[in-house]
Amino acid sequence: MKVLKFGGTSVGSAVRIKGLLDIVNPSERQIVVLSAVAGTTNALVEIGQAYTAGKKDEAKDLIKKHKDKYEDLIKELFNTEAGYKNGKELIDYHFNLISSLANELFTSIEEKIILAQGELMSTALWHFYLNEIGIQSVLLPALDFMKIDEDNEPMVEYIGEKLSTILAQHPENTLFITQGFICRNSFGEIDNLRRGGSDYTASLIGAAIRADEVQIWTDIDGMHNNDPRVVKGTTPIAHLSFDEAAELAYFGAKILHPQSVFPAQKYNVPVRLLNTMEPNAKGTLISKDGAQKGCIRAIAAKDGITAIHIHSSRMLLAYGFLRRVFEIFERYKTPIDMITTSEVAVSLTIDDTTNLADIIKEVEDFGSVTVDGDQTIVCVVGDFGLNSHGYAARVLDAVKHLPVRMISYGGSDFNVSILLNSDHKTEALRSLHNRLF
Repeated sequence: MKVLKFGGTSVGSAVRIKGLLDIVNPSERQIVVLSAVAGTTNALVEIGQAYTAGKKDEAKDLIKKHKDKYEDLIKELFNTEAGYKNGKELIDYHFNLISSLANELFTSIEEKIILAQGELMSTALWHFYLNEIGIQSVLLPALDFMKIDEDNEPMVEYIGEKLSTILAQHPENTLFITQGFICRNSFGEIDNLRRGGSDYTASLIGAAIRADEVQIWTDIDGMHNNDPRVVKGTTPIAHLSFDEAAELAYFGAKILHPQSVFPAQKYNVPVRLLNTMEPNAKGTLISKDGAQKGCIRAIAAKDGITAIHIHSSRMLLAYGFLRRVFEIFERYKTPIDMITTSEVAVSLTIDDTTNLADIIKEVEDFGSVTVDGDQTIVCVVGDFGLNSHGYAARVLDAVKHLPVRMISYGGSDFNVSILLNSDHKTEALRSLHNRLF
């Protein structure tokens, strides 16, 4: 059984929703995971923000504006009166639900209920469309089987047990449709896997049912060896290992959500990245044996980085210093991306500045602190294992004309990362591409 995930752009219009059948073969047993229609999640976020700010009239206007878009969508999608009636009743129900929350005390619980409506609508609309044209499908509510624990970690074995039971009830059916992104938390409330979570959903389902393959369909033909938006002549990579793909996804390759690699890797389920607009393109296969020795595979960049430099003579010949520093970040649930140390200083980076002021206040107890915003991590992925040589030198030679803030090498066999001001990002990517490829 395969799991196919389609992102927002792949279901961004009536034409594209209908076009899913150019890719999905209803006769093959598969689970199709859909994101919300393109633009929907952002609109729902805006509605939630208006409710939070007490701006009910603004929320009402946003709801009408977005509902009008769905009215246009169903007019194009359905060709029969019965089909249109189903679509109209669906969007009326969901937008009335969103409107009804104006009368409630608006908390994070209501906010997550609003955010779930996009995927609930997109999956039901495709299910109704398939029914209209005589193709059987089963709509699997993700809220019936997708669950996270008290630490917001997915419960893979629970998901597998629940999903297997549901699938067993439909032995004659081949096409199953479910929502990406949404789930229930340990309290049974509607929750989500955070932004970008539809990739994660597909990977979790693939891992839970031990699928033959997970396919992530987007609007680009696989993972490229550099950012095609700023670098000319990039090419898709045919085959990557799970470790290489995880590094690239985390450090900026937008095609894949970073967390989505790990469930597939743990249960050894291959992941294939494919292009909805060019279904015949080979894309990128991610599997356990995708690594290539003796070469550099790709370059990625992650923006929005903040660098923190701590200088303290108390570090000299001391033990436990770094632990105490890291405990501060742990208390504020702030992950660290890069780290470099010397005898009397440590530099590290974060991408979540929500609690930056409080973190800095506590870190200043250890010594002097310098903070630099608007930084970018550029990550070069390839064979940087113990037996490789010369590749790190080539990376640094390519950026020797740029001011580098930090370098991370040796923490992984698969990457060398450098930190520089975001103003130098484009030049760094182009220079590295010219030097390494």
